[in-house]
Amino acid sequence: MAKMILVVDDEKSIVDILSFNLTKEGYEVVTAYNGEAALERYGERRPDLILLDVMLPKLDGFEVCRRIRDIDKVTPIIMLTAREEETDKVLGLELGADDYITKPFSVRELQARVKANIRRTDTLIEESVGEKHDGMIIDKERYDVVVNGKNAELTQREFELVSFLAANPGKVVSREELLHDVWQYEYFGDLRAVDVAIRRLREKIEEDSSQPRYIMTKRGVGYYFQS
Repeated sequence: MAKMILVVDDEKSIVDILSFNLTKEGYEVVTAYNGEAALERYGERRPDLILLDVMLPKLDGFEVCRRIRDIDKVTPIIMLTAREEETDKVLGLELGADDYITKPFSVRELQARVKANIRRTDTLIEESVGEKHDGMIIDKERYDVVVNGKNAELTQREFELVSFLAANPGKVVSREELLHDVWQYEYFGDLRAVDVAIRRLREKIEEDSSQPRYIMTKRGVGYYFQS
């Protein structure tokens, strides 16, 4: 059965280009041209991935992302933005988006990221319940992380990130390696998504994110899990 992608953009030319190329790749495409319609299509069809423009009529992409993440931590969301400001990109990631692409973008790169995010969702590790790490339980059947008895309410990407690091405690992993092994695509030139995801993850699992207990930084190299 073909994977379904919801394409949300107020520019019909962009929607048409994306729809054509994604359909050619074998995906089923559903479209929306404003934020309210995007939420309606999401509720009706429950797509496998969402391509979501930031600048939308009625509800902007940030608000659409926030509302979807309130009820769905799993479906990959890739933000499309014409803005170069780093704050816009960071905000989308902090609201739970998995990735962003700045317009104008290469269709080939977008296709690669779509494929990587869908593949990542389809190949989540299915292991036994209850991997324990000093006050933290990683439940790989329910995709939950519980810290000191409290559910951390992680997004799917955050869950995969902590699971990957915790699988090899003490091993320092570079941001490039995390992009390849967790995001599952080759390095496209912007590593800030990793830093934002780590910061957001720390805010959820650490008692004090400024003095982390679990996710540690090896300055100039990368990150590692301290068990």
